[in-house]
Amino acid sequence: MSGGDHIHAGTVVGKLEGEREMTLGFVDLLRDDYIEKDRSRGIFFTQDWVSMPGVLPVASGGIHVWHMPALTEIFGDDSVLQFGGGTLGHPWGNAPGAVANRVALEACVQARNEGRDLARESTQIIREACKWSPELAAACEVWKEIKFDFEPVDKLDVKKD
Repeated sequence: MSGGDHIHAGTVVGKLEGEREMTLGFVDLLRDDYIEKDRSRGIFFTQDWVSMPGVLPVASGGIHVWHMPALTEIFGDDSVLQFGGGTLGHPWGNAPGAVANRVALEACVQARNEGRDLARESTQIIREACKWSPELAAACEVWKEIKFDFEPVDKLDVKKD
């Protein structure tokens, strides 16, 4: 990871599937200085990165505004979220698509900072933000039926220590 500033970390949501715990383990490996072995998260040995700078995790691949609560919960504040089709597929064009994504992100960060449960209240949080953002409301209508519902292919084969 020497010299890298960002790397795709998987998304858990969207079309680039992955197990949640394994993705969270990978994200921690990218950010933290010291990581204890935790096979349940795909960390097979303790790693001490000392003073090596962290790397930003990148999420992409079929993500859109409805995924924002999960992405905020999984990746937090220090990440890169690449909304290709989730921006360019907006019915009013790419600028309103970018606005929709930003409004969804800010609504989720605010909700998280207020102590709300992003997983449980995800739909409500996005719907509330739609009331003051016509760009987000239009994006929500476009992406409401888009789901990537399948089992991850790359699963952890964890043996007990």
